[in-house]
Amino acid sequence: MEAVRVRFPPSPTGYLHIGGARTALLNWLFARKHGGKLVLRIEDTDAERSTQASIDGILDGLTWLGLDWDEGPYFQTQFKADHARAAERLLESGKAYKCFCTRETLEAKREQALANKQAVGYDGTCRHLSASEVAAREADGLPSVIRFKVPERTGKIGYDDRVLGRIERAYADIEDFVIVRSNGEPLYLLCNVVDDIRDRISHVIRGQDHMTNTVRQLLLYEALGARPPVFAHMPLTLDLKKRKISKRHHGEVVSVQFYRERGFLPWALCNFLVLLGWNPGTDQEIFSREELIQAFTLERIGRVNSVFNYRAGDPKFFTDPKLIAINETYLRSTAIETIGNLVKPELESAGLWHEDYAGARREWYLETLDLIRDRFHTLKDFATLGRAYFADDYAIDEKPLKKNLLKHPELKIWLPQLADRFAALDAFTLATTEQATRAFAEELGVKPGVLINGMRTVLTGQLAGPGMFDILMALGRETVVRRLSSVDRRYS
Repeated sequence: MEAVRVRFPPSPTGYLHIGGARTALLNWLFARKHGGKLVLRIEDTDAERSTQASIDGILDGLTWLGLDWDEGPYFQTQFKADHARAAERLLESGKAYKCFCTRETLEAKREQALANKQAVGYDGTCRHLSASEVAAREADGLPSVIRFKVPERTGKIGYDDRVLGRIERAYADIEDFVIVRSNGEPLYLLCNVVDDIRDRISHVIRGQDHMTNTVRQLLLYEALGARPPVFAHMPLTLDLKKRKISKRHHGEVVSVQFYRERGFLPWALCNFLVLLGWNPGTDQEIFSREELIQAFTLERIGRVNSVFNYRAGDPKFFTDPKLIAINETYLRSTAIETIGNLVKPELESAGLWHEDYAGARREWYLETLDLIRDRFHTLKDFATLGRAYFADDYAIDEKPLKKNLLKHPELKIWLPQLADRFAALDAFTLATTEQATRAFAEELGVKPGVLINGMRTVLTGQLAGPGMFDILMALGRETVVRRLSSVDRRYS
């Protein structure tokens, strides 16, 4: 295989979309698999919509995901002269021509064609204008666009798509298309080809929504005397209503920043995104970076559109449940030192971080995170559901309050008495606290679960979590005794 060079060319007109992130990821994987290069090229020619904030968001998003690039970022506007020269070359060689047809004229012809049930497309009115006719129109100050002159050939033009197989289109079905606007600005079709030629792009891996451009771009490669890259068109990602995921329909849930702000691990998001349309040919779904690089091939990209299983307004599954499940897996399996570093900003933001968590209490901090992480969905949960482990000002959820406390009002008396027993223990250990709890329950003539569930609710505010006596060890005797002794102030 020739040297692999791929590119990710986002348009900086908004946030980094998860669809764009998936495109970047697949290009990154292909480059890393084959020892190639990933070129980052910002297509900022839409001056009215392109913003520096969007550029920063794209760069930050890619960096957060860990998708490093090898060249760039280049900016398409830096190469306007290249695009203009290419258009001029095509004009001079007779492979393009100036078209003076007005928008009104073209629209009238289009409506007439529709009324007559004829093919809609440019009819070539200006294709055969002589040099003197062109000069006369320019002398009259008539505006013009530049159209590419599609070769008058029989048969079809085609390419072998690495995902979809052989794709062909008849020359007769391709109209002469515009490559430069009347204001002199080259269109995306031409700019993209010129940039890919300059950047020596070997493979173009992009969404199937770009397929309508491909055969026209192949004509441009030919006209400019360049060999085209290999194309691989990925299936689209749709919602449950078969709509392409977009900000207009789905809002911020389709942005990378949404997941960063909600405490998702970056590689968990990457792991999810690659499975939207690609499969390894095995049952494996969780991949390390190295595993995924080795497993990735273009041939394993499916031809069927993938589904982003998002149900607006669902409080439990605020995004695709599979993504939440993958993130949970990474929360449980990632090295606890790494989790500790990732949780730190969440605790800082919530006002729960103490510097000794990085010093004298580092071991306690990591052990506590390891204890509580199994039931958490995102990094945010450590500062919300896990708040009781780091501060006394935590809320008690309504469900455990009703089920474990209000159902047994005697706990207002029993839990402070149990606190006294804990305070009197010679050693505050798993064994001694469990023994004391069960002995006290036997004296009271109640099931141990009444005391245990009551303690869980008072001490953590949650209905479920780690083993109760593990919780006692994590919180420590002083905190446990204090909270159980003041139980009457925690609920009514």
